[in-house]
Amino acid sequence: MEKPVELNHSECMGILRPIRDALDVLNGKWKLPIIVALSFGEKRFTEIAREVHGITDRVLSKELQDLTMNGLVKRTVEDTFPVKVTYALTPHSKSLDEVIEALRKWGVLHREIILKGSSDE
Repeated sequence: MEKPVELNHSECMGILRPIRDALDVLNGKWKLPIIVALSFGEKRFTEIAREVHGITDRVLSKELQDLTMNGLVKRTVEDTFPVKVTYALTPHSKSLDEVIEALRKWGVLHREIILKGSSDE
């Protein structure tokens, strides 16, 4: 039987630090749904609020600020009357495509396993 490979502290930190960084940027239950909503194109605040069910305007505003600060969302203000503000994903946000797809696949699998397990009772 093969002995599991043990990681030293430096190797462990080399794995944990970037994961922690990613989780710090994407923390909470709203950031990824906002990114997914924007993946279908540029939207105004109210459009995002309608698509991301359950989010309050206050939380949406805060999350959009965080995503903008982290370079994942671009906020554009058009000098019209009334002022038009739109949100769109930045090119950097495309680096999350594989992560989002992996989470989607895992979510589908997990739901199937959980539902199957609850039907066995």
